[in-house]
Amino acid sequence: MTSGETVAPMTNGKGKGKRGNGKENEHREQQKEHKENGQVAAEMGNETATKTSLDDSGRDTAPNSPDNECLMSAENDSDKKLVATPGVSLATDKVLKLTINPVNAEPFDLQVNTSEMIQELHQVLLEREATCHRTCFSLQLNGQTLDCFTDIRNIPDIVDGSVLQVVEDPYTLRHARVHIRHVRELLRSGNEHIADAANAMDGTSLSYLPSINLNEGKGKEKLSEGQPPDFVLPGTKDRSLAHILPQQSKISPVIRNLSISPYNPPVGPRRLRGDIMYAIVDTVEKRRFHITCCTKGWFVNSSTDEQFDASPSNQYRGIHHELVDLLQTISPGFKKGYSALLTRRANRPMLDRLPTAYPVYSWLTPGQTEIKEDYFRAEDSTQTHRVGFEDHLPGQVRDWNEELQVTHDMARQSLSERLVRDRSIYKIHGDFINAAIKARLLFFSTIAKLQKCYHFKNCKSVERKRKGAMTVADQNVMAINPADEPKTHMYIWNSIFYSLGFDVKDHYKEFGGDAAAFVATSTDLQGVKAYSALDDSKLCTLGMAVVDYRGYRVTAQSIIPGILDREQEQSVIYGSVDFGKTVVSSEKYHQVLADAAKELRILPHDVLTTGENEEDKVVKLYSSYETKEAEVSEEAKKLGFPRKHPHKLAALRQELVELFYDSRYMTFIKTAATHVKEKGQSLPAEEQNTLENEMARIFVELSEGHEIDSKFPLIKEALTKAAEAVHSLCSDTLDIRFNPDCYSTVLRHAPTEDLHAQRRLVMEASDFILTSQLPDLVSACVDGTTNVVDGEMLAEQMHIRGINIRYLGEVLKKTMQQPQSYLKCLVAGELVARCVKHVFRQYLLTVPQNQLAAAMLHLLNCLFGNVDQPASHSSSETKTGKKSNKKAATGLGGKKLTAEWASITTKNLWKSICDEALHYYGYELKAGFEFNPAYPERKIIQVETMDALCEQYGIQRVSLLRRLCRVLGIQLLAKDYHLDFGRQQSRMPFSEEDIQNVFPLFKHRHPPASDAKKLYARGQQAMQMGHLREAYEFVAEAVRIFSILPCLFESIFR
Repeated sequence: MTSGETVAPMTNGKGKGKRGNGKENEHREQQKEHKENGQVAAEMGNETATKTSLDDSGRDTAPNSPDNECLMSAENDSDKKLVATPGVSLATDKVLKLTINPVNAEPFDLQVNTSEMIQELHQVLLEREATCHRTCFSLQLNGQTLDCFTDIRNIPDIVDGSVLQVVEDPYTLRHARVHIRHVRELLRSGNEHIADAANAMDGTSLSYLPSINLNEGKGKEKLSEGQPPDFVLPGTKDRSLAHILPQQSKISPVIRNLSISPYNPPVGPRRLRGDIMYAIVDTVEKRRFHITCCTKGWFVNSSTDEQFDASPSNQYRGIHHELVDLLQTISPGFKKGYSALLTRRANRPMLDRLPTAYPVYSWLTPGQTEIKEDYFRAEDSTQTHRVGFEDHLPGQVRDWNEELQVTHDMARQSLSERLVRDRSIYKIHGDFINAAIKARLLFFSTIAKLQKCYHFKNCKSVERKRKGAMTVADQNVMAINPADEPKTHMYIWNSIFYSLGFDVKDHYKEFGGDAAAFVATSTDLQGVKAYSALDDSKLCTLGMAVVDYRGYRVTAQSIIPGILDREQEQSVIYGSVDFGKTVVSSEKYHQVLADAAKELRILPHDVLTTGENEEDKVVKLYSSYETKEAEVSEEAKKLGFPRKHPHKLAALRQELVELFYDSRYMTFIKTAATHVKEKGQSLPAEEQNTLENEMARIFVELSEGHEIDSKFPLIKEALTKAAEAVHSLCSDTLDIRFNPDCYSTVLRHAPTEDLHAQRRLVMEASDFILTSQLPDLVSACVDGTTNVVDGEMLAEQMHIRGINIRYLGEVLKKTMQQPQSYLKCLVAGELVARCVKHVFRQYLLTVPQNQLAAAMLHLLNCLFGNVDQPASHSSSETKTGKKSNKKAATGLGGKKLTAEWASITTKNLWKSICDEALHYYGYELKAGFEFNPAYPERKIIQVETMDALCEQYGIQRVSLLRRLCRVLGIQLLAKDYHLDFGRQQSRMPFSEEDIQNVFPLFKHRHPPASDAKKLYARGQQAMQMGHLREAYEFVAEAVRIFSILPCLFESIFR
């Protein structure tokens, strides 16, 4: 970082950053966290102990089942000896034992917490083996139907031992659609769909450490017990990838296809007789049945594929309320296989049944061996206007902004209230992220148009606009500005606002153009994380996610009502909407923003703006002028970052801000204490004790954030000297805060602002990275105090210490100075993977959809193999006639289309990688030195092949391939790849069939589980003090709370 770069404190990570600073801030950390942890511990020790016991998918009661964990509330061991904190509200929830009486099934008992809703009981019935096929039912108590969204405590006449009756409800169109989809999911749940889990479909993911059969090779002797396979032994160059994924068992389906009939909707006469919907079932006996759903249930009608006849079938008479019961009647194969399916479903491991909060994609996939008919899969993937939950919401479209605000404003006084609030926040945030990622399919047409714009970037702008307007009808979702250039298009889908990461108005022309705009979106997200981590009840941030897909970056944000209207300038009451030309502020919200600025170490500052009479007006800001605040309700204040930061984009992370403050805090204390000790040696012992007590009081007040003052002249002199030593903004106390706009060339700063002192702090914080944080990271990794095993953990540890990824080259330089350090190959591999990502991204921007697999194949072969000639990018599947080929080869203005990726070879690809490493990370990838006696200086030989890279830095090819696929979103076929070929080999390591898919990469904020983190920190403190039993209890309770939060990410709107 240079002094001329504009720096803004960003990103959350306060707690982690402090712990990462070691012993320097241990005293201050304990003082700050002791009160918080003690309060949480007190609540845990005094709240009512509650345990629920749920039947797990028809089996006996399983205390550790996912359903049980979802209904648990705060649990307390009787032997905990904790002192209550006065003023803490305690929970009054009770545990009731209820009896559920299903239809045509045995009654069962269930223990529930009175704070749960009736909907939780519905979910239990959907998980039990005997009732999992029912969806259209209600629960009744003494003949009264219970509302699903009512808390059990609010139901009159419900007591311990009450009996709830399951009553079948009449079907409606909504119930019929929900039921048929539920049956489809039920029939799929018994199979081990490894391919679906690898592609994160329906919230599934691969389990951690699955049981892997390593001995399936035919003709090979089984390994003796305890003997590892050859490919995991040290020194093995070719690591096996064929055994990473579990083998998918071949299970016969119980039904061939279940779909909606094209005879829908029912005509008037049939609707008057109760018909709701028609469906088609293809059984394993290769017979097709046309089924009618009426208000009473399901029956087989007399229709055929050629003729519609809604009358009941003469062969299969009778109406079944559940579709599964009807299928068991008409198909012997379904009846036989259904029971086995339920058994497999019940025996699935717990981790396989739990849906993930966010999509988890695997970089390897077993591939699609057989694609079967699935009507609903085709409907969901082709009808992009559907958001996936139209049948479950009253308004069909969710208001993300309202939901995020409501969950943010939920009660948080007691521990049980905070747990409910955290679960709700996790649920809403997870749904928002999944919806944002799903929308990546909407941008296929836009990507195609953008690629044409890149090919014809020398054409006139009028022609580009005309070309975009001609193809706008091909988009899956219309842009809100379709007449503009494709890269400026913005979208609204599912109440989420989408924009592409390009420099649309040349705001970043001086800072790198599109490359700077690409990075600016991540910086925006760091700001959202920083403000959301404050957990201020009066301040709510927008929902935001950044999605990388096929080299493009898409920013997704929730929409503030009215922000897209013409009066949006009037709706913004804080910040700037014209990029700093005019700045507005409101004293009404100064106190709210002042509290946030204090927590984030942001210095309030005055700027000049043009008033109503063209006169300069002083406006006070408590954040960067890019931070906008919109007034949307009387109570809630929302902060958003709708545009990028128009500066050098070199942002100090919030972790670094906190660590830098802690360092200056310790320097301030040591300087002041040393001065008092030296000057007070000549004083009597009694006065020395008085001065020591006064200094201790001042340090305590300073650590708690209070203003300090003293009546002793010696102490005042010591504080002044200490403030001068740390370059404090205040002359007689510690004041380390940052002005995020101090380097801005757009704003006009007020004359009262001391920009020299403010900029000096920014430069010293930047130097703090090089002088303190980087050496601390390397030494911690070398001596084993910090465990880093891959690139993701390395990036996480760098962020914890406030180090940006741009310093990866400096980390590698310091690592190379450590002999025999495992960190060398890890850091070098991460640096190369990120350089390859930057290089690949440039080529992927111009690759059309039909050449995507060929382009990725060619680039990977150039990287891991030896390619000396350009590639041919016309595959047999995309070839057409000569006339169409000739037409496709030329575009607007008669210019010939050329594939840039096809001209890449191994030599120029590695040259681009080495140039990127030097320019972006400041590190020169060298394979060795060339010695020439005529020149005293040795000439550096750059890396030109994968062999030279691995030999110089000790990188494993498989590890680099894995990391590269993770950062680019490439999914490969799970098989053994022979990557160690060398230049003498002509065979390429990859084929076109190996490129299976491209998955999106996404960044977002993680809602904090504050109580669980505090309990975990309390357990760590107890462990350090030797209280093992207490440490175990705190950590176990923290783990239990952590496990509760993701459980709610199931289908809530059943």
